Order: sequence, then C-alpha cells, then structure tokens
Amino acid sequence: MKIALAQLNYHIGNLKENSEKIIHAIKNAEKEKADIIIFSELCVCGYIPQDLLEQKDFISRCLETVKKIAASCTHITAIVGAPSINNDNKGKKLYNSAYILADGKIQSVFHKTLLPTYDIFDEYRYFEPNSDFGLLEINNKKIAITICEDLWDEQNFDYDFAQGKLYKTSPMEKLSALNPDFIINIAASPFSYNQDDVRKNILVLNAKKYTCPIFYVNQIGAQTELIFDGGSMVINSRGTVFKQMKFFEEDIAVINSEDIEKTENENLSVNPVVEKMYDALVLGIKDYFVKSCFKQAVLGLSGGIDSALTLVLAVRALGNDNVRVLLMPSKYSSDHSVDDALQLAHKLEVRYDVINIQNSVDTTEHALFPVFMGRKADLTEENIQARIRGVLLMAVSNKFGTILLNTSNKSEAATGYGTLYGDMCGGLSVLGDVYKTDVYKMAEFINKDEEIIPWNTITKPPSAELRPDQKDSDSLPEYEVLDKILFNYIEMKKSHSEIVSIGFDEAIVRKVLRLVNSNEYKRFQAPPILRVSSKAFGFGRRMPIVARFE
Repeated sequence: MKIALAQLNYHIGNLKENSEKIIHAIKNAEKEKADIIIFSELCVCGYIPQDLLEQKDFISRCLETVKKIAASCTHITAIVGAPSINNDNKGKKLYNSAYILADGKIQSVFHKTLLPTYDIFDEYRYFEPNSDFGLLEINNKKIAITICEDLWDEQNFDYDFAQGKLYKTSPMEKLSALNPDFIINIAASPFSYNQDDVRKNILVLNAKKYTCPIFYVNQIGAQTELIFDGGSMVINSRGTVFKQMKFFEEDIAVINSEDIEKTENENLSVNPVVEKMYDALVLGIKDYFVKSCFKQAVLGLSGGIDSALTLVLAVRALGNDNVRVLLMPSKYSSDHSVDDALQLAHKLEVRYDVINIQNSVDTTEHALFPVFMGRKADLTEENIQARIRGVLLMAVSNKFGTILLNTSNKSEAATGYGTLYGDMCGGLSVLGDVYKTDVYKMAEFINKDEEIIPWNTITKPPSAELRPDQKDSDSLPEYEVLDKILFNYIEMKKSHSEIVSIGFDEAIVRKVLRLVNSNEYKRFQAPPILRVSSKAFGFGRRMPIVARFE
C-alpha cells in the first residue's frame, strides 16, 4: 500500500485556503498512485480555533468544507482532521475527529480519546472524549486511527506534581487487541526546544510495544504563540525511524508500506537546539505577519544584544525591505551602542531613523517637576526614558501600518526587568520565551560564518543604559546563575528548597523567586510570546495576579 504523508501549514479559520491546500495535495498524491493520504489534526480549521468552536455557524462551515474535500477523493482515501458533532444529548457537543474520505463522500469518522488539558492545551473545554474503539479497513489492511495525544498515555511528568501520569485509559491497548496492521497518528504537536526528543521517543515506544508500524503526520506553521515544527515520520515495528520529514517546512512524502520493515534506519539530520530555536522564531514571525495580513515591522535598535537578535530574525522572516528600526539614544547611551546599532543596520541594509530622546525626556521631567519636587530621582526617571521610546515606536507603527516587535527576553520578563508601556510595548514578543543565555548562543550561531551582529554587542556587559554606568548585574544575578534558577522554577516547577538543594545561594534564589512571583501583573499585559519552550509565559502558564504566595 502506498501512503502519502502531507505535512502542511494551515491558517486557523481560513477554511477556503486550508481546503484548497488539502485538495491540491490530494490530487498530487493521486498522480503518485497513493492509496491513502494523511493530513494532520484539525487541519480543516487549523489547530486550535479556541472559542470559534463554540459558534454553530463555524462548525457548520467546517462540516461543509469536509464534504467539499471528500468530493475530490475519487481515486484515493484521505484522512483529515476536523471537529464533528456529538449527537448524544450528554457530554460536550463536539468531538476532535479524523474523517475518512473516499469515493466522493465521508465514509467513517474516528474520534480522539485523550484530550490534553495541560500547558497550552485545553481540549476538554470543547471536546467529548471517545469511548468506542474500532479499526479502519482498506485494501485488506486493518488500520488503527489515533489522534495526537492518543499515543501519549505513557508519558509521565515525574518532575511535575500537578501532572504525574495523566491518563487511566490507553487507546492503543484497546486497539491493539483488534490486531491492526499499522497505526496512523494525525497530530498537532508544537515545538519546544527542551522536549525535543520526547515526541520521537513516545512514537518509538509505541511502535515497539505494539510491534506495529506508525505513520505520524504533524503540521508546520505558527498560530500566534504556537509554532509547529513538522518532523512527521514513519517508524517500523522494531521502533526504527524509517522516514523523517523536514522541520519547519511543508513537505509531502509517499511511502510504500511494504518497504518500511526492509530498510535500516534513515540517516537522521540532527540540528543543534539553538538552530531549531532560530528556525522556530523565524517561522513564528513570518506566519504571524502573513496570517495577520501585515507585511512590515518596526523595532527599537539600541545596540544591545536583544534588539540586535530580534532584528536579524525579523529580516530573515520578512526581508530587509519590510523592516524598519529606530535608534533612540539619550545622554546615557554609549557611543559604542550607537555605533553597534548603526553597524548592524548597515550590514542588514534596513531603513533606520535616529531620534535623540533627550529633549523629550527633559521636557517631561520639567513638566513633572512641580509634582516630583523634593523627591530624589529613582526608577521613575529611568522609566520615563523607556516610555518615551515606546511612544515613538508606537507612533511609527500607527503612521506606517507596521507591527512593533517587542525585544524583551524571557529572563527580563520573568523578573519584571522591563517597563510597562515602554520597552514592553509591541504587537508580538519575539524573544519572550528565550532566556538571556540562549540569546547569546543564538547570536553566536548567527555569527558562525561571518560577523552579522557586531561582536562588541555580544561581548560587552548587558545594560539598559538608563542611568550612568548601569549594568544588568546591578539589579539581577549574573545571567548564567539567574537563568538556571528560572529554568528550575518555571519549566521544572521546583520549589525554593529544591532549587537551593541543587547548590544555589539561598538569598539569591529567594530574591529571584520573589521577583517572578511579584511581576505577574506585568506579564499579563505583555504582547503574545512566540513559544519555543515547554513552559512559556501566556496561555501555557496561568498564575493569579493578586496572589500572595512566598
């Protein structure tokens, strides 16, 4: 049997474009004489449409679109993901389903059993879990149809008290009793750099456990915060990866099912983690603009490493003609910083404007003098500078119809080291899920063949340059220490005592955790963050704003 795997980029709610893309792939697979073509989870409507799923009209149009796709399946069987109606008068109104399309119509529908409700997932909000198990039969082959999480019942969050081993039901245990010839898994599995191997290990474990080949189809593309990296694969019954598809690119492969047991493991290309993060962020920026119908970006270029990296990523994603930068020095900006910013702008051939903010700062401070009289200068005056820059950037964004890219990193977001309505402004946070130490690694990766980001930007001590001789280390622990504490607290959910037991200074740990806990109100008002880790700020980490927990 010839099986086509279609790894495509979908647009949430754009049923016309999604269906056209699916039908085009079906026609191409027919030319390749494929018997089956497999698409990803909720491919018809995009993953996940959130509360669009609560609108009756949206669901009706999804079902009409499925029928339209089915009409194109005259010489092939297609498996597509879309919501379906639960006709029982009890339970949620919808299922997360895989439709089997052939001979111009819907032949059967299989539903998802395990509905994730952790991190960024909240599927039980919309869907009813499946409770009926059966196989699909095509060309005398019996096929187990599973949807993403249905193969993840073995995962164990042993570091996470709130999760543990999540599921009591194992869909594959029930399906394996029916003796399938192979497993199809349609997925919407987002990228996270620190769980990069988990997905492959889960699939390999299932293939070995049930001695059954797996055809796994993921999608690519970004849906605001979520970035899907593809990496669809075919694994034989020994748990050997027969075929690995591209990452961060659309890809279609046609596999002869009889070949996968005969061939040894394909030579898998393993990209460094920092390169995958880089590719993910580029895709995230590109899709955010394309799917929002914007073309151009603006950002503030300070001469620091965060804005430099953001600019390089934006130019890669959008092209240098579509990126504009503002250099906004004050009396505290070093000549080196201005020179570094100019060097990078010239290197990337982007349009730049230099607007000295000192007059605006002086005017604002003069206006506030009667109110502030008798009080010493403090963080307030530093924030005035950041907020004036935010006003200028938003003005350019409004005037020219561009999106302002926020340049703050995860270390800053975690500790509140940023100014609301100032350097936290923006329509999209590019580095909000990238720790400062990883920002440096990515900058060095960019410079591996030639100097793109000025080396001075990478090697100089980081500073917000809002007061004389200011350094980040005046307010925060050194980033090498800070980021390890943050990772253990945020991603690994370890307590104060557990982090101290690893070997970190107790006073530093207490300070860092207090900063994280007390700055939830800032993060709540931050722009959407491109997610590249297993625990990004935003939908995946929901903390109360006014809680008091030490």
